Amino acid sequence: MKKLFFVFLTGIFFLIPISPSSAVENQFGGHWYTLFFSNQNFSGEDRIGDKDMRIVDTQARLYYTAVFHENLKFVNKFEFSAQWGDTELGDIGADGTVLEIKNSYADFNISQINITAGIQGLVFSRGFIFDDDAAGAAITYQSDLADIQFFWLKAYEGGAGKDANDYDVDYYGLTPLFRLGENWQINPFFMYIYSDDAKNWTDEEGTPFFGDNAEEVNLWYAGLNLDADFDRFSLWCTGIYQGGDISFHTENRKQDFSAWLAAAGASISMSKGDIHGQFFYATGDDGEDPDQENFWVPRGQSYYWAEIMGYGIIDYEYSNNSPGDQISNIMAANIGVTFNPLSNVSYRLDVWYAALAEDIYVLNGEKYSKGNAPAGANGESYLGTEVDLVLTVELVKGLKMDIVGAYLFAGKATTQDSPNDANPYEIGTQLSLSF
Repeated sequence: MKKLFFVFLTGIFFLIPISPSSAVENQFGGHWYTLFFSNQNFSGEDRIGDKDMRIVDTQARLYYTAVFHENLKFVNKFEFSAQWGDTELGDIGADGTVLEIKNSYADFNISQINITAGIQGLVFSRGFIFDDDAAGAAITYQSDLADIQFFWLKAYEGGAGKDANDYDVDYYGLTPLFRLGENWQINPFFMYIYSDDAKNWTDEEGTPFFGDNAEEVNLWYAGLNLDADFDRFSLWCTGIYQGGDISFHTENRKQDFSAWLAAAGASISMSKGDIHGQFFYATGDDGEDPDQENFWVPRGQSYYWAEIMGYGIIDYEYSNNSPGDQISNIMAANIGVTFNPLSNVSYRLDVWYAALAEDIYVLNGEKYSKGNAPAGANGESYLGTEVDLVLTVELVKGLKMDIVGAYLFAGKATTQDSPNDANPYEIGTQLSLSF
C-alpha cells in the first residue's frame, strides 16, 4: 500500500510541469508619476498658512494579472509612494517598507455572468456615490443589450463575539446598464447602506460617521445616469435622491435623510480640440429642521473637478470650506476648451464658479449652519471663481508631462472675511507613464 502511494505521489510530481497551470499567462503593467507642486493660501488667508505646502511626490503602482484562460483571471495591484525627503522612503538611503496592496481579486465568467470577488476598485454613478477600493463581490449579467450588476461591499467588520455582527456596515448596490442603439445608454441604480449599530464605524481620525450615539442605519440612494455619444457631441446627466433614516441609542427618535444631487455635462468636438462644460448641485443642511438634508456619502465618494476647489491633478489639498471631491452642499458650473495644436501637445483651459448650497455662518472662527447660528454671525455662500490651465506634452513616446497653473478669485465663504484675505493659487509639474 505504501509503495502504491509513493508511485502515485511520484506520478503527480512529474505531471506538474505539464498540468494546465503551466499555461498561465502572466501580464504586467503599472503607472508611475513624480509631481512637483506648490499650494499657497488654500486657507483663504496668507498669515497662518496652515494649508500651504511645497512638495515633491513620487508614486508607483505595479499590476500583476495571472490569466488562466479567457474565463478566469487573478488580478493584483500594488502601490508605493513617498514624499522626497520623508523618513519612510524618500530620505537618504531610501530602503522604505511602504508597499501597499491596492487590489487582489478573482475575475471569472460563468456563461454570461461575470463575477469579481476580493479587494477591488468600484465606480458607482460617476463617483458622486462611490469611486474607491473595497473588499466585496460584484456579479454582472452581460448581454448585447444590457449589463446588470449587483455588488456587495463590506464597509466595516464588527469583529468576533456575541452580537458583534450588529456593528457590521454593508453596502449593497444594483446598477443595470441598458444600451439603446449605438448612441444612448441609460443606467438606473440603487445603493443601500445598512448597519444594526453603527456607533463604532469611524473615519480615519476616529470620529464616528453617524456619531457615537448612533444605532440602526438605513441609508439609500436611488438615481439615474444618462449618456449620449454622437460623432461630434456627447452629453451626460445624473440625478440622485438620498433617503432613509437613522435611530439613536439614548433617544426615542429617528432622523430622516432627505437630500438630492443633480449633474450634467456636455462636450463638442472640433478638429483640434473641444469645448466642454458641466454643472452639479448637491443639497446642504440649513439646520432648521431635524431632517438630514445634506447630500452625503459616509465613505467611498470621490468626484474630482476643479484644481483648487476639487483636487484635480494635484490632489493633495483643496481650498477652505470647499467639499473637495466629497460633493455635498455645493453648486458649481464649468466651461472650458481643449486645444491640440500638435499630436503630442495639448492645452486645457477651464473656468469654474462655485458656491455653497446653504450659507456658512462664521463667528470668532467657528462655523455654523443657518439654524444654529448665533447672533452676529455672518452668512456667506460664494466660494469663488477659479481659472485652471493645464499644458500636456508627450516628451518621448510613453512619457507625459503636465504643467498645471490654477488661481482662485476667492469669495467670502473661502476667506471667511479674514483680515488677511488672500486668493489661493497652485502651480505644479507632473511626469507620468503607464505600461
